[in-house]
Amino acid sequence: MAEKRHKALRLHLQIDGSSRGNPGPSASAAVLRDDEGTVLAEVAQQLGTTTNNVAEYFALIMGLEEALKLRAEQVVVECDSELLVRQRQGEYKVRDARLQRLERWVRRLEEGFRSVTYTHIPREANARADALARQALRRRSDEVPPL
Repeated sequence: MAEKRHKALRLHLQIDGSSRGNPGPSASAAVLRDDEGTVLAEVAQQLGTTTNNVAEYFALIMGLEEALKLRAEQVVVECDSELLVRQRQGEYKVRDARLQRLERWVRRLEEGFRSVTYTHIPREANARADALARQALRRRSDEVPPL
């Protein structure tokens, strides 16, 4: 009997962080799709006052956590933050102490996958994650569960 080949579950993760001011009120969002483009999960969270770069990292963390819940083996991260993408690709060092802590958290999450790749995309290609982050930013604070 022929053995069935198991196709690895690959997900596409689009993330975005949004801040009003830098630092300022911030929110993060992540959208997970399969190879056909079907949305499998969307998450968004208000963060309080922080920087846009911190919001981008929190979006990545939220998205990777969702990908783990969906049992993804491969994750293709698509992000309009050139800084985050280049840091994750090893081209830029993470110098900020807050980002270093978040970067360690990301590395631990990445260990749960066979592969995680990072791609910089134009802002207009990231419209859904951007809209979710902005929507979360507009929510009243009493509607937002704590992190």
